[in-house]
Amino acid sequence: MAVKVIMTWDIVPERDQEYFEFVIGEFVPGVQRLGLQPAEAWATLYGSYPQIQVGLLAANAAEARRVLASPEWNMLQNRLFGYVKNYSYKIVQARTGFQF
Repeated sequence: MAVKVIMTWDIVPERDQEYFEFVIGEFVPGVQRLGLQPAEAWATLYGSYPQIQVGLLAANAAEARRVLASPEWNMLQNRLFGYVKNYSYKIVQARTGFQF
């Protein structure tokens, strides 16, 4: 059964430009190489919610956990941490539409 890895974070102030360059140039291609498929990206414009939410699809929960435990994911995640704060993630059953 398909699952979604839902990640949320806030961009570190003053790092916006570098963050977007990293996400487009390295993070998205990296997660695709690992076998996760970007499904959605949301930005919060108002309210006290995480600034960014990203959804990545995996074939099943075991595959998602395998990717998230890999050294390649660890490297990508550590690079992401240089640009974001308040990071969290969860693995949920994939549904269509917005999931939080």
